[in-house]
Amino acid sequence: MAENDDKVCVGILTVSDRCASGETTDASGQNLSRLIADGIIPNAKVEASGCVSDDESSIVEALQHWTDHLQLQLILTTGGTGFSRRDVTPEAVKQVIEREAPGLSTLMTTSSLQVTPLAALSRPVCGIRASTIIITLPGSTKAAHECLSFLAPVLPHAINLLTGRTSEVQLTHSTLQASGAQLPHSTTSHDYRHCSDYSKPHHSHHERSHHNETQHQAHAVTSSIRCHASITTPDSNVDVSNVADRPRKSLYPMISVDDAQQIVFSSAFVKPPVQRRLREASGFVLAVNISSQVSLPPFPASIKDGYAVLSSDGAGMREVLGGVSAGDEEGLGVDGKTIVLASGKCVRINTGAPVPKGADAVVQVEDTELVTSSADEKEELQIRILKAPSVGQDIRPLGSDIGKQDLVLQVGTYLGPTEIGLAASVGVSSLTVYPKPVIGLLSTGNELQSAESGPLKDGCIYDSNLPILRSLLQLHHFDSIEGGAVRDTPHQLKEAISLIFDKGVDVLVTSGSVSMGDKDILRAVLQADFAATIHFAQVFMKPGKPTTFASLTYGGSKRLVLGLPGNPVSATVTANLYLLPLCRKMAGRQNYMPTIIKAKLQNSIRLDPRPEYHRASLSFSPTEDLPLATSTGNQLSSRLLSFTRASALLVLPAASQHSSHTLQEGDVVPAVLLQ
Repeated sequence: MAENDDKVCVGILTVSDRCASGETTDASGQNLSRLIADGIIPNAKVEASGCVSDDESSIVEALQHWTDHLQLQLILTTGGTGFSRRDVTPEAVKQVIEREAPGLSTLMTTSSLQVTPLAALSRPVCGIRASTIIITLPGSTKAAHECLSFLAPVLPHAINLLTGRTSEVQLTHSTLQASGAQLPHSTTSHDYRHCSDYSKPHHSHHERSHHNETQHQAHAVTSSIRCHASITTPDSNVDVSNVADRPRKSLYPMISVDDAQQIVFSSAFVKPPVQRRLREASGFVLAVNISSQVSLPPFPASIKDGYAVLSSDGAGMREVLGGVSAGDEEGLGVDGKTIVLASGKCVRINTGAPVPKGADAVVQVEDTELVTSSADEKEELQIRILKAPSVGQDIRPLGSDIGKQDLVLQVGTYLGPTEIGLAASVGVSSLTVYPKPVIGLLSTGNELQSAESGPLKDGCIYDSNLPILRSLLQLHHFDSIEGGAVRDTPHQLKEAISLIFDKGVDVLVTSGSVSMGDKDILRAVLQADFAATIHFAQVFMKPGKPTTFASLTYGGSKRLVLGLPGNPVSATVTANLYLLPLCRKMAGRQNYMPTIIKAKLQNSIRLDPRPEYHRASLSFSPTEDLPLATSTGNQLSSRLLSFTRASALLVLPAASQHSSHTLQEGDVVPAVLLQ
């Protein structure tokens, strides 16, 4: 990777679930970058940095990419070397290395044991793959710092031996012989072996007990190396220097919206089902049939407040034995005594309470009158039934709503409030559902500035696309991971895409960089740097003509990329037509397409050469059989105001499909509902 043979190219790979998910800062990786920049290893420079989760396959993939493709001379991993079940870095490294270097591991361990006996709980593995040395450091900022300091004196010679730097090897050997075979210290002005206060207790080298250390965070470099969750190098394979030779027309064929949607939705994939607690399952799609664990009601229950009676007694006097309330054990009264009904007797009962044994009817309180009460007038002793009851009157039989083992929810059911309530009513505490896709959002453009970043800078505009897409996804119960606004340079775009894919994104949604300008480089970066397949890049529609869709494999997994136009209206229209249905389908929804109804125009509209998705508000009149559609005005693709009152997108034909090139008031058109 390096043109200068003297330079030592270093990669720093942080292994941590929490860092990879963005839950905590990668303090250890940042500190190692600072040590390299400060010269702990002569002529060393960090060429690649990244963060992966505690997953063997992810670690292996990163190490193989850095050794086989980037050809780094030294890779330092930090984290995942402890005793936790998720600590799998040593196992992953053993899969990658071709030869072990146990002496390096021994040096780390013996030196660390002089600091703390807890160093015995670290499981370092060091080794060689091709011309790369791989070293596993602890996850603690302090412990990783110390271990690199212990190894620093021998690493330059080890790298020289491995890479065949003969003159450097001979110089080291001469120095060793002249000095009585004592290893030279690293030629740096810093004594890193004494960087930490050994008088303080040194806790476990286990990464989870040390990623919270903050003593070195203030020194983390931010200029030359950025801490991020990625496996990247800054170089892109895209050359944008020859502006004059760029294509003047799109190289991709124009396709219809229907064809574009078919391509997008046929590329959707649904991930394996997962288990979620009932309280966390709302908005998901059921992946396994749900049968009732109980009968509902689980006992004969009263429908009314009244009196449980024997219907054969007909109307007339009844002795009141006591009362039964909802929640009482079946067969017992409010005082806990067993109640068995006999002729001439009745029991006061509340709605939902279990009907006492022997009773076969409930008489509502409105059909009775009090005859006698207790001396203190607090208890009923006798009542009169005014209307003769019938068998089963106002009683819900056992299992009359749902029988035990009845199918209550089928695979593919969208879990809304009613479905969640139904599952709870039959005793289900967790559900097997299809996971929702992980959506990543990126804005592109040198001119973009976050609204939260303060006053607008010269030549900039506030980024509205990212907030629009985030809010739109939230409205439809999808979360997103944001990568912010990226400048229009190949290496920055490549790095941003890698960063967001490393966070587990299934669908990357970008806005901008898809038109024909010299800064519109998304497609080039996807193809050159990610070997992506561009499925389409021109759609016969307005707005949204340059919408782009691609697929690729990253980290061994299929990823989709939906490139939306940069104009806010175009991005919003295309997100409704492509992104939302795609998300629904990938979440397991069977009905994933937007709802389309017919609407009657309230004003005339001149047609465009392309089919248009015209923003309109819908209203309803009792005298009209269809909703009335009113245009929101100027439909310029940069005019976001046209969306503020819109409740539908009117699907208008191309002008060539209509003789007058104009639709008149009263004409009926399809309308895509926006919510």
